[in-house]
Amino acid sequence: MLCIVLIAPIAIVVIMSFGESSYMAFPPTTLSVKWYQAFFSSPEWMESLVTSFVIALLASVIATTLGFLGAYSLVRGTYGNKKLLVSFCLLPLIIPTIITAVALYFTSVPLDLVGSKLWIAICHAMLAIPVVLLILISALQNIDISVERAAEVFGASKFYTFRHVVIPLAVPGILSSLFFSFLTSFDELIVSLFLSGLDSETMPVRIWNSLLMNMEPVIAAISTFLIAITVVLLLLEVVFRKSRNKQLKRA
Repeated sequence: MLCIVLIAPIAIVVIMSFGESSYMAFPPTTLSVKWYQAFFSSPEWMESLVTSFVIALLASVIATTLGFLGAYSLVRGTYGNKKLLVSFCLLPLIIPTIITAVALYFTSVPLDLVGSKLWIAICHAMLAIPVVLLILISALQNIDISVERAAEVFGASKFYTFRHVVIPLAVPGILSSLFFSFLTSFDELIVSLFLSGLDSETMPVRIWNSLLMNMEPVIAAISTFLIAITVVLLLLEVVFRKSRNKQLKRA
């Protein structure tokens, strides 16, 4: 029952996206792909889609790289205060996003970083790192440390072991981190509202501005498109993880 309540609004938006009228109506009187054509033929919407994709791609790479190194240090390191460090890294999940966004804005203005795609990606990566860290800590804890020690016994350096043993075994977790950090950045609105300029307007920001000015039915088509992207990425992650687990069992 709870699943139906959660899915119902999404289903309504998807159905409305296929309406033909110039206003949102449910159920639609006539089915059409008119608003999908308007979306894909609009240079402004396509530009914001590309901007979101580029920023999300950069953010996912940055978050996964830093998160993997941090997770490996926390799992294999022998120093103390690990719980304190993990708590510190999880702060972006605890602190309200609006507070983070305001702080980032007042930091960005003096440095003239508002509107920079790279800077927005770095800020999005900061929000995604807690999720990445949790995924990769779990993935690395499942890697038997004796495999690494065996490689070192046979003369492999720590860097060689890290590159050719640890990373290949952690690929499922790395891929999951890339997917979830990409989605975190792609859907981020509040931080993007504060940091994006006219030349770096992301898709969520453009949707927000469009909703403030005019409730166009094209918004329903765009929302359905974004839902489809999310579903496809999650399905790809599940398929890859199952395929990888089968390969490891055979090995």
